Amino acid sequence: MQKITKAVFPVAGLGTRFLPATKASPKEMLPIVDKPLMQYAAEEAIAAGATELIFITGRNKRSIPDHFDKSYELEAELEARGKTEILDTLRGILPKGVSCIYIRQSEALGLGHAVLCAKPVVGDQPFAVILADDLVDGNPPAMKQMVDVYAEYGSSILGVEDVLPSETASYGIVDASKIATDILQLKGIVEKPKPADAPSTLAVIGRYILTPKIFDCLENVQPGKGGEIQLTDGIAALMQYEKVLAYRFKGTRYDCGSKLGYMKANVEFAMRHPEIGGEFLDYLRILKQSIT
Repeated sequence: MQKITKAVFPVAGLGTRFLPATKASPKEMLPIVDKPLMQYAAEEAIAAGATELIFITGRNKRSIPDHFDKSYELEAELEARGKTEILDTLRGILPKGVSCIYIRQSEALGLGHAVLCAKPVVGDQPFAVILADDLVDGNPPAMKQMVDVYAEYGSSILGVEDVLPSETASYGIVDASKIATDILQLKGIVEKPKPADAPSTLAVIGRYILTPKIFDCLENVQPGKGGEIQLTDGIAALMQYEKVLAYRFKGTRYDCGSKLGYMKANVEFAMRHPEIGGEFLDYLRILKQSIT
């Protein structure tokens, strides 16, 4: 069985929910305390064994390759000032043996189209897809958990979690039957159903392992509203050819595509931050007392 060594990051979206902050800077580069969302996603992929990071980019996304590129001037300045700790941190953003590939998505034609853009690089190998604005705090990381499941079953896998019935209209919702602890086999998938029409409350989040057959399926999907190709439709077609699994990952997901989810992530990660965690907790206690 082939190992998962390629991870695709669709990052061409406009990030309209965070305007004006995302007018000139990608939403994927919004920081959680002192590290951008994109770096958390890359670290998760690398921890799962990925050695090729494939970014599907668009306009105003230059800061993403800049972040993973070497900064000679900055590193020289830090070295001259003796700031070795932060210098080591910068040099470790992209570990040795890991490479970045950037593919331009000329039009924002849906998540399925973004994944399809990766076909020339992925080829006939299984691959991971990670959406950076879904920040998952797991131990081991969520994608590593999914890679371990793939090693056992060899099937495409969707990361899922339970959501409130009132929230089903915001997600792809799966109809699935349990085959093992936290592992289910898909019988169907519905994009953003109303609560009354939802087959379950198991929502697909931004973590996927897909076999290369998904490319054939996406190439034959009928575009929907605005000419967009939905990954959900491609997965529904994939089920006609091979088994597709859903995995209920262990960990906490923060929807950093929403302002509330983003702020929750910042607060909770700041509370655990080795440099400011203690002082930040003291501040929160004082703040709580002043409010009550």
